[in-house]
Amino acid sequence: MKVLVLAWEFPPRLVGGIARHVAELYPEIVKLNHKVHLITVEFGDAPKYEIVEGIHLHRVPVATGSDFFHWVANMNHSMGNYGEKLIKEEGGFDLIHAHDWLVGDAAIALKHTFKIPLIATIHATECGRNNGIYQAEQQYIDGKEKSLVHNAWRVIVCSQYMRYEVERALHSPWDKIDVVYNGIRPEKKTHPTNFDPVAFRRRFAHDDERIIYYVGRMAYEKGVFVLLNAAPRILWEMGGKVKFVIIGGGNIDSLKQQAETLGIWERCYFTGFMADEELDLFQTIADCAVFPSLYEPFGIVALESFAARVPVVVSNTGGLSEVVQHNKTGVVTYANNADSLAWGILKVLKNPDYAQWLVDNAYNSLATRFSWDKLAQQTIAIYGKVVRERSLINW
Repeated sequence: MKVLVLAWEFPPRLVGGIARHVAELYPEIVKLNHKVHLITVEFGDAPKYEIVEGIHLHRVPVATGSDFFHWVANMNHSMGNYGEKLIKEEGGFDLIHAHDWLVGDAAIALKHTFKIPLIATIHATECGRNNGIYQAEQQYIDGKEKSLVHNAWRVIVCSQYMRYEVERALHSPWDKIDVVYNGIRPEKKTHPTNFDPVAFRRRFAHDDERIIYYVGRMAYEKGVFVLLNAAPRILWEMGGKVKFVIIGGGNIDSLKQQAETLGIWERCYFTGFMADEELDLFQTIADCAVFPSLYEPFGIVALESFAARVPVVVSNTGGLSEVVQHNKTGVVTYANNADSLAWGILKVLKNPDYAQWLVDNAYNSLATRFSWDKLAQQTIAIYGKVVRERSLINW
């Protein structure tokens, strides 16, 4: 099979989770003897064309827009023109695969122009992120999501939770939606031989302090404020010997103000953005990873903590409760409930044998439930179904 993929981000351009998803899925698809061309956006000094782990990668220029939506329109124009030229020159494409609404217009245009079936992966919905559609910008994005889903031959989502959401919010038929989990490459978690964990740890906490961390975007739906609300109880029960490390860029003024108000400022460390190499090291010295999301289609951050062998406490929202099996691979707590979150974290901190048991189970689950080679095989099965159906109709 020959597939044309459209994605608005690809390493080294990292905006959200899509970049990692496409960068790790498609090399496995190439290994299964399929040809992949991926169109994405120019970034810095990255080559305009290169082959990355078997993927033919095309980076296209995008004209600056007056705002984000104009930039997205310019991106689709550029991707559409490049894709049309590529399809005419290369020929023989069996499928187009679009990742999220941002590349939807280009993907839909190419589908109709060349009568090539379109598959869409919906990584999240605007309705889900905002718990409804209220503003003009949200209505615009929601409309683009619905258009992409309507035009897709099949829709792929990352969890059963998202299957329900896409059916409800984007009005997609249930039997048009397939679930393929996200995955991870645990072997990427490597560390230098000269690493001094004690000295590194002292950058973040005193020797007698336990380290609890959150890593991710500082958006409201990630629920970091719930973790801060849980902190006073945790500190009281642990004799104050805890440091809360909040990792990620974005506007954190409200979170800093919350820490001040709660009187826990001295026990919080807002690191800002942390590069992957440093994060890999940090996870080796942490005691507990916490992801208290209010909305989470999947929760790949939980898998990254599995791979780093850090015990995980999450909320029971979205895909997190599918990824993390309660009392087996982590602790699942009630969403937007600081008391429940504090209970889960304390259960991990106070029971080291239990925490280690969770860590071992979680790491083992990566091979059985979240390996990219198996997920690639599931994706190819969907591709094959669409190609067979396409061969039976006169378009």
